[in-house]
Amino acid sequence: MIDKLEMFIALARERHFGRAAESCGVTQPSLSSAIRQLEDQLGVQLVFRGSRFQGLTPEGQRVLDRSQKIVADTRALRDEMRSVRAGLSGNLRLGVIPTALPMVAELTAPFTARHPNVKVTVLSRTSAEILAQIESLELDAGITYLDNEPLGRVFQVPLYPEFYRYLCAPGTALADRAHVTWAEAAEQPLCLLTADMQNRRIMNQHLGEAGAQAAPQIESNSSIALISHVMTGHWASIVPMRLARLFAETGRLVAVPIVDPEAEHVVGLIAARREPQTPVLAALIEQAQRGARNFT
Repeated sequence: MIDKLEMFIALARERHFGRAAESCGVTQPSLSSAIRQLEDQLGVQLVFRGSRFQGLTPEGQRVLDRSQKIVADTRALRDEMRSVRAGLSGNLRLGVIPTALPMVAELTAPFTARHPNVKVTVLSRTSAEILAQIESLELDAGITYLDNEPLGRVFQVPLYPEFYRYLCAPGTALADRAHVTWAEAAEQPLCLLTADMQNRRIMNQHLGEAGAQAAPQIESNSSIALISHVMTGHWASIVPMRLARLFAETGRLVAVPIVDPEAEHVVGLIAARREPQTPVLAALIEQAQRGARNFT
């Protein structure tokens, strides 16, 4: 039954029989057969079918909600029994907003040092993707903003406050300033994250409060792409202080504090509220709580 529920969850996530089968490591006929067997066992139709996947029935949506909890609890039980037998081990999938990627090793390095048999996969995701994929069991936890947009019912551990810097090449406009305002930054040729990123929505919010609006010529969902454009000297950017520091400390770029206001937002670890948590996830939460004060 659990295997069939996992296949059903994969189908609801992928919305395509072939991709769902591939994600589960089975053939498409095997997955289709498992879904039909599940429908027979439950006595309801779960999926609208035609020549392709056409969505879940209302009953299918209810089964999906229950299936996610059942599968999550089963995984937690398996992990708990495995840790009893052989110590903490397994896989941890961590979604991280792009602006927090430079800091993630401050959590994963001490965590894996304490638990060397745990494999960690770090994935760059938007804040919305992190929430959705934790709910759909594609991610175990995420690092995202805690105080800017609603998170729903998730477990939270604050890690560090995020401040913002105007990042530019030496010798360019505003590079010699002690600080700049949001309005002054908006007047420069900017490259910024794309609009689907919460960091960009935060930028737009503070620019709007200053009566300004950014019109970036370059947009990307990658912080590294932004940095590479700033290094050409043709563009500047607005980035989190910790990301700016990585390049400003070498002298290759200049990071200028942004004031009026000096905005601050909290970044932290989130996970689904489940009792009990898997042993791996419980250990990650413990590490986050222990090490939050060490984030630099």
